[in-house]
Amino acid sequence: MAYATQTNSFDAGIADRMVDVFRTWIEAREQRRMYRQTVRELRALSGRELADLGIAPGEIAHLAHMATFGK
Repeated sequence: MAYATQTNSFDAGIADRMVDVFRTWIEAREQRRMYRQTVRELRALSGRELADLGIAPGEIAHLAHMATFGK
């Protein structure tokens, strides 16, 4: 005797995929905004304030990237 088994796998529809793409885009946009704000705030500090924090002016972009993206 033979048995047939049908397995249905869920495949996200185009609308679900579009929502995911849009959500990813929104999150990336927010991260970029946070990065720019962090850079702007650090660049607004004086050399003395940066030195007190142990930050060289050339490190600002790298530190902002680490703080925002964690990489």
